[in-house]
Amino acid sequence: MNGTRPELVVHGARANNLNGVTVRIPSPALTVVTGVSGSGKSSLIFETIAKESQRQLNEVFPLFIRNRLPKFERPDFEYIENLAPAIVVDQRALGRNARSTVGTLTEVQPMLRVLFSRYGSPSAGESTAYSFNAPEGMCPECEGLGEVLSLDIDRLLDRSKSLNEGAIRHPNFAVGTNYWKRYATAHHHVDRTGSRLGEPLFDADLPLRDYPEEKLELLLHGGGFQTARPDEFGNVSVNDYEGLVERFTRRFIKPGLDSLKAKERKHVEAVVDMAACSACGGTRFSRAVLDSRIGGHNIADLSAMQVTDLVDTLVAMEGTIGDASLLAQPIAALRRMETVGLGYLSLDRSSLTLSGGEGQRLKTVRHLGSSLTGMIYVFDEPSTGLHPRDVERLIVLLHQLRDKGNIILVVEHNRAVIEAADHVIDIGPGAGKHGGSVVFEGTPTELAASGTATGRGLSEPLPASRSRRFDACLPVRSADLHNLRDVDVDFPLGVLTAVTGVAGSGKSSLTTKVL
Repeated sequence: MNGTRPELVVHGARANNLNGVTVRIPSPALTVVTGVSGSGKSSLIFETIAKESQRQLNEVFPLFIRNRLPKFERPDFEYIENLAPAIVVDQRALGRNARSTVGTLTEVQPMLRVLFSRYGSPSAGESTAYSFNAPEGMCPECEGLGEVLSLDIDRLLDRSKSLNEGAIRHPNFAVGTNYWKRYATAHHHVDRTGSRLGEPLFDADLPLRDYPEEKLELLLHGGGFQTARPDEFGNVSVNDYEGLVERFTRRFIKPGLDSLKAKERKHVEAVVDMAACSACGGTRFSRAVLDSRIGGHNIADLSAMQVTDLVDTLVAMEGTIGDASLLAQPIAALRRMETVGLGYLSLDRSSLTLSGGEGQRLKTVRHLGSSLTGMIYVFDEPSTGLHPRDVERLIVLLHQLRDKGNIILVVEHNRAVIEAADHVIDIGPGAGKHGGSVVFEGTPTELAASGTATGRGLSEPLPASRSRRFDACLPVRSADLHNLRDVDVDFPLGVLTAVTGVAGSGKSSLTTKVL
């Protein structure tokens, strides 16, 4: 560790079930907070230390900015000494944003954009011109998403039915809804106000299969005029007419499936198809960007490489461009990803497909590139879902953050992470009203001899498991989702089955998606 700093001291913390807890946390150091679930670990670390740090930090901004920041109530404690700015690195999803990728999250993608803006030939323009999130860099067909949704009219419509019988097979267009009324009760209007109704636009009792071709075209794609609709009280409203396909596309397809609520998304998925954009080949980029190359590679080629391969490619470029320093930052960031076991990822991987553990390590890699010191980094069970090999890599990463002069606070149950700590705070002795007290403070070795529930868990050997017999299985054949390669496997019934493998090996794809 670097030279010591004043320790962080919390006096009389009483958030939730804490019983006036006082703790002294060394700095810089890796401090792991342990205890049974519900003992008060999160109340101390997240609800007291992290929240008070964020509350005080917000107070330094002008009122105009404070009004736009999250509001934090002062936690229940007496006082805190030597509190530093806190950064919470949790396993919450990275955000349901179809425009977010591994490259944008790690900020490697912007580095590549600068590289291509300087040395790409032919040039597509400045740095933003190489961004699939900027109008000048995105594919105009898919608007930078790499995929296009298309509405399947035959799945949306039951042509054997009329509008009044529910010919439009989507809940938002069901009989009686406002969207349904836009078609089933629409009339031509004969004056500017629409107070006088003309003929109905559509025969709402006629099955759609019997519509003349021009009438069906009007229903699906019409526009450029207004209709009048009476309500149950005799009032008439005038609206711009929008064909069914255009309305459905604008309302449900253009925003993207990820912007929809789960139930709403399910209904939309029943009537749409998703495919890679044919214009950009799924790369998200405009033709000008795809034509711009360095050493035979365009930015999409580099983004599609696994991190391990991309490092080698960028290193090979160092002798071919005039300013090799432009490659130093992306290479360093990519090597940090390798260090924490994420070398199998590619920069074009959507953030929506990342697990919580992968997302947390990506957040941490981003912080490793920071030159900030004297900070508090707070982690919530970062070992969750990690292979033992990846836990060891995680520990290296935590130590690197500590060695930059920071306090690392980790709420954790994993034995390896606890044993790697400089300092341990054990909260307990039980959960809820039976917890909320500090039952131990010291080194991991001292904890193992302390007699607390956590200490006994550290000192006792792991129990041996007993196998159970099974007679039937659920078969999975030729699974090929994501990185699965024609996988055949039988899942036994009536027993506990563990699916193991390093992070990113395909465990979740096989069990939670395929099975």
